Amino acid sequence: MNRTGELHAPELPLIGNVDLWAQLPADLAPKFRANAGAVATDMVREIQCSIAEYSQKLEGMFGQVVVEGVEQAIHQFIDRMVDPTAQREDRAKLFRLLGKLEVSAGRSLDLLQTAYRIGARVAWRRISEFGLRERVPLATMCLIAEAIFAYIDELSLRSMEGYAEAQARHAGAVQRRRKRLLDLILGEPGYHPGALADLADAAHWPVPEKVVVVALERRTDQHQLPIPSLHEDILMDLEGSEPCLLLTDPERQLVALEHKLGGWRAAVGPLVPLAKARQSLRWARRTVTLIQSGLIVDKPMVDTTEHLSTLLLLGDEELLRELVRRTLAPLDGLTPKQQQRMRETMTAWIQTRGSAPEVASSLAVHPQTVRYRLRQLEELFGDRLHDPDALFDMGIALRALRLLDSRRPTQPRSA
Repeated sequence: MNRTGELHAPELPLIGNVDLWAQLPADLAPKFRANAGAVATDMVREIQCSIAEYSQKLEGMFGQVVVEGVEQAIHQFIDRMVDPTAQREDRAKLFRLLGKLEVSAGRSLDLLQTAYRIGARVAWRRISEFGLRERVPLATMCLIAEAIFAYIDELSLRSMEGYAEAQARHAGAVQRRRKRLLDLILGEPGYHPGALADLADAAHWPVPEKVVVVALERRTDQHQLPIPSLHEDILMDLEGSEPCLLLTDPERQLVALEHKLGGWRAAVGPLVPLAKARQSLRWARRTVTLIQSGLIVDKPMVDTTEHLSTLLLLGDEELLRELVRRTLAPLDGLTPKQQQRMRETMTAWIQTRGSAPEVASSLAVHPQTVRYRLRQLEELFGDRLHDPDALFDMGIALRALRLLDSRRPTQPRSA
């Protein structure tokens, strides 16, 4: 099995061991063929009695292929006794088809392998009875036994080959449906609930009430990275221009996500109803942008809900800068150092609305210094220092400046 749990058939050798078959007495073939129908009936009956999943009446394609497979297996075995090099590709296809049908039925390959072993046991029992009756030499019986079990291994390999092929095709189809499902959920202008339900059912995806969308920073090497092994209910797009994940159970799924993403920068959007998943993604992508700008502290995984006020303030940076320019215009005539000191004093005073000693304590300066600065601010701003709306704008402008001044360059992630 590969790392994603998919089954891959090994390389198949030349069918059978020609030397082994060449040692079998060809004159027994007609006698075996005369009893082939009865042996096939016994095999089918015992397989149905031993395997509950095969106990239903064998009808339709599956039943037809099973019955035909048993009959063909017996006749091909007998053909090989006559001509050790005899290989029929149409019969090989039949046993590959049996493996493919197990995938369609949602079963593992174990049941079919068990059926092969049961068939071998029945065949050997009937041949043993024949050998005793016909006084076939023990050495010959041992060769026949070896040939039976080598032949069953060969059929099992053919079915494994078909199973792996169908499994890969099925996995690819499910993955394509899940990608379309993610595009539908996150697309514009929305989706019809019926269409979502149909596609979710085809993609084997349980529709949740609420979701979290995780925005990932695009990487130049993302197409070369291995696909992380994430929970099967997580929808993902790791190859697009704006890679993201959609989580259905974030409390459980986020626990191992950071470790499994290994190197991706991620922003986790807020928990929202499924219909608002695009909104969660928009906020998460905005968070990634602010991380890249150095306005939000860089971590492997950032929770967007911890930075909602920052997202709100910096939603339109040009508009914010215009607010700062207009609101703090009275400070324009001061030197940069004076402006910095006055902004610090304004911030402390607006936050505390306390006396000069309280403001001085928060700034670690002398109260007299604070009194002097407050008188300057009164001269510069006048009545606006006592206007609640103006003070609100000043508070926003001052916080915005602190955010913008804290901007640090952030390096993009690489492998």
